[in-house]
Amino acid sequence: MSPKQKQISIRAIFGALFLALWLAALDQTVVSTALPTMVGDLGGLSYLSWVVTAYLLTSTVSGPLYGKFGDLYGRKIVLQVAIAVFLVGSALCGLAQNMVQLIAFRALEGIGGGGLMVITIAVIGDLIPPRERGRYQGFFGAVFGVATIVGPLVGGFFVDHLSWRCWRWIFYINLPTGILAMAVIAAVLPAGSARRHHAIDYTGAILLTAALSAAILFTGLGGTAFPWGAPMMLGLVAVAVAATLAFIAIELRAREPILPMTLFANRNFAVASGVGLIVGLSLFGAVTFLPIYLQVVKGVSPTSSGLLLMPMMLGMLATSVISGRIISRFGRYKLFPILGTATMTFGLAALSLLALESNDWQTAIDALWLGLGMGMVMQVLIIAVQNSVDYEHLGVATSGTMLFRSLGGALGVALFGAIFANGLHAQLAGPGMEFLASVIPSAVRGLPPNLHEEYITAVMLALRPVFLVAAAISALGFVLTWMLREYPLREGAPAEGMGESFAMPRDATSLEELERIITLLLARENRWRLYADLAARAGIELPAPELWMLARLGERAPLTLSSLSAELEIPQGELEAPLRALRARGIAEEKQNGELELTALGTSMRDRVVAARRTGLSDTLARWRPEQHPDVLALIEGMAQALTSDLPAPKAA
Repeated sequence: MSPKQKQISIRAIFGALFLALWLAALDQTVVSTALPTMVGDLGGLSYLSWVVTAYLLTSTVSGPLYGKFGDLYGRKIVLQVAIAVFLVGSALCGLAQNMVQLIAFRALEGIGGGGLMVITIAVIGDLIPPRERGRYQGFFGAVFGVATIVGPLVGGFFVDHLSWRCWRWIFYINLPTGILAMAVIAAVLPAGSARRHHAIDYTGAILLTAALSAAILFTGLGGTAFPWGAPMMLGLVAVAVAATLAFIAIELRAREPILPMTLFANRNFAVASGVGLIVGLSLFGAVTFLPIYLQVVKGVSPTSSGLLLMPMMLGMLATSVISGRIISRFGRYKLFPILGTATMTFGLAALSLLALESNDWQTAIDALWLGLGMGMVMQVLIIAVQNSVDYEHLGVATSGTMLFRSLGGALGVALFGAIFANGLHAQLAGPGMEFLASVIPSAVRGLPPNLHEEYITAVMLALRPVFLVAAAISALGFVLTWMLREYPLREGAPAEGMGESFAMPRDATSLEELERIITLLLARENRWRLYADLAARAGIELPAPELWMLARLGERAPLTLSSLSAELEIPQGELEAPLRALRARGIAEEKQNGELELTALGTSMRDRVVAARRTGLSDTLARWRPEQHPDVLALIEGMAQALTSDLPAPKAA
């Protein structure tokens, strides 16, 4: 395959992967503004949290397993299976006739969605060279952030402009896009990839799912469908406790556990996991329940409620980017989670003060405070953990931190849903009021004035404890962040990108996680600074264009200027000046047949450039003692050779 054909193939694969990942990421939040209409149509506001929780739970638990399946059976077939499961779940969600069906089908959809998130990132690692990989991974990571921002708006648009019963198109729209992605992947994604043997922790996954499901059922059914002391409720508590204890016992003995218990001996991991749980709880709790206030209490349209949520999402994006840049510049990070959790607590407390007469702009400002706080916390937790664990635990510690954040979303929505459902049930317990529990938002305005007032008052009173409890839990997170130990980052060490603030748990070895860290750093390198650093480390006084040409000639067999121009796809005129300078310095020479090659001096200089690149990578990874790990030294050597060969043209800086 020619370089041009290969580039076209990669672009086609990239487009298909983007579509698949976009669907999975969007489905985390797209239902939020449509939820009041969906659950009103199918059976009542009391069950709305289950629609979100089912997807979050299954996608969180299944994600790490898909990573191992991809290593065992190949990324292509596993990705196709994930897309197929996701599409079947989407189609069934659109066909659901009651809440039980919708919740079950959302769980199925989440099983596929978890695989899409994990495998797409792994495929990028297989196909894209190191220097470009960071840019692609950053772009894919940004999908999560953008989907979180536009998801509520998209959901509101479908409900508003396709009639209230057309919320089903939120799921149907996945079908043509997903089928297109699957067709492209089947046609152009290579089937072959390196396979690794794994001991998959099926028992741990089943027990974790059982424990979380029992806890969610307990919170969802208690006080409404069954009394808290009913045998059914006590049985669910027993199942949750027994499954949790069994999960801990299994993880202590598993060869490749989903969540190694030994990690909790690391203070930063334990603290970051707790704070991550709280942040996930706050994010999905706000995204789920703020639309209830806006649509039911304030009477705004689903689209308008999506717009009023955007300040929260944009605030989260802004502080995520800004804090990341400051951390990369100064190497200090502890201040951000402290400020972030304090700001989150303030925002949630402000939301708890919302009333029937509050202005819409007040809601947007309160949500903005919440978003600003979350953006300062989410990515820093991963930095703190990665900077405090040994190399052997780098991969599982990173995925474990992300796992807790995702579990926080699932448990938080369930907890808040229980608080809201019990509050609403209590407020509407009077004679003749029960039917209001199944009223859809668009019908609320048509109620008689006295019933309308009673209903929105009941919803408001049921929502207030949700935000009060969230504020209290966020305050606990503020206390926990003071317990983080700060290990200053090396100069130029990469902060996590926006994608890490939203991404689902991934399954990666420590070596893969270390390679990902390097690619993130390379994606942010200033090209001119890169050349200056290489020249200084190698002790070579060459301008950037000549250093670039030195690398280009050093990686190739002797060839003519026209052949070099054709391979690099750069006009000959732009290559002549650096070539002339290298020949004048005795670094390169032109043979009688017109072929260009490095002299002995040039070959020596090129070796020094590779050695300088190797030293730079070793310094960046010094925290994990690469000299003690042969696999890391091999990674550094391979990337030093590849990255020197892949130096960008200086003129593009």
